Amino acid sequence: MKIQKLKEKFEEIFNEKVEGTFFSPGRVNLIGEHIDYNGGKVFPCALTFGTYGLVSKREDKKFRVYSINFEKVGVIEFDLSKIEYKKEDDWANYIKGMIDRFEKNGYKIDKGLNILFYGNIPNGAGLSSSASIEVLMGVILKEEYNLDISMIEIVKIAQESENKFIGVNCGIMDQFAVGMGKKNKAILLDCESLEYDYAPFELGDISIVLVNTNKRRGLGDSKYNERRASCEKALKELREEGVKITNLCELTPDEYERCKQFIKTKESLKRVEHVVNENERVKKAVEALNRNDIKEFGKLMIDSHNSLRDLYEVTGKELDTLVEESLKCEGVIGARMTGAGFGGCIVSLIKNDKIDSYIENVKREYKNKVGLEAEFYIATPGKGARKLGDENENI
Repeated sequence: MKIQKLKEKFEEIFNEKVEGTFFSPGRVNLIGEHIDYNGGKVFPCALTFGTYGLVSKREDKKFRVYSINFEKVGVIEFDLSKIEYKKEDDWANYIKGMIDRFEKNGYKIDKGLNILFYGNIPNGAGLSSSASIEVLMGVILKEEYNLDISMIEIVKIAQESENKFIGVNCGIMDQFAVGMGKKNKAILLDCESLEYDYAPFELGDISIVLVNTNKRRGLGDSKYNERRASCEKALKELREEGVKITNLCELTPDEYERCKQFIKTKESLKRVEHVVNENERVKKAVEALNRNDIKEFGKLMIDSHNSLRDLYEVTGKELDTLVEESLKCEGVIGARMTGAGFGGCIVSLIKNDKIDSYIENVKREYKNKVGLEAEFYIATPGKGARKLGDENENI
């Protein structure tokens, strides 16, 4: 599909000409899983697919929004004078949440908009479609109302919107990667301080291939909370024994070996071992990319998955099968689960000339062993959310 097709759809729905076209990417975390809440750093990149928004201004205070992804819902309309969460408005609550939080942060929005949305991020795959649409809406508001707001501030408001308006207690990684992405770069991010740095991620004859398990996660909230509680318990035990740390990721692997005797349960020991070594893997991954050692980066990805499987226990049959079958294929440099786990996607790095055979083999074996159809998405590290020119981009 091309943007011209979206423009035609916009004119059909709203009977207006498009005045602005915007894009916001999805994201993938390349390595560094389940350490953000333990004081570690994450290492995401923005992707080349995401969410598009086509806009025209209105003279009244109404917002009329439409998504090609939810055509049966039709146009959803709401007024600036009454921005409130409504369950029946489904996806449009993400739009309302951004308007609400912009206004509560002192930014003036005095008139409405017509907006058509189209996203090519697979739903439920853990690639952050919600953060993509939130940051997209932030950029639309900035541009359409000439607001003096930085991308970092948009990112913070997007997280605030999801926390306070939508009611999901997410961290900031997703919105940050979506807003701050750069072409052929990955972002080393401290989610607490928001200190960040970019590392080169020039893949050359290699692509990122994301494979969706098509297992709905139902996000294993209770399992996530159990993992987090185990880490908090271990941290408390270590500090009670005089280990001077404020979070687990301050421990080096050697320091962990010296003080692990103070952790009282086998379960917590496994969780902390993952956390400490995963944080070390992130550091090594950045070093590998800085010296353009993609092979070493791929090995670290595999080690990360094995740790998430054996120590943190957040993978499951679907993710494990996809990784196992991926690593049997020629041209695969590395593969691991990405995101919270319990379903969602794996991320693989694969030589471009082997992608077709990879998809054929993994698709077949996954169906045979798990009974589900895997979906495949090829991407490269892309730019963050932005207003597009008039060029007729492929999407």
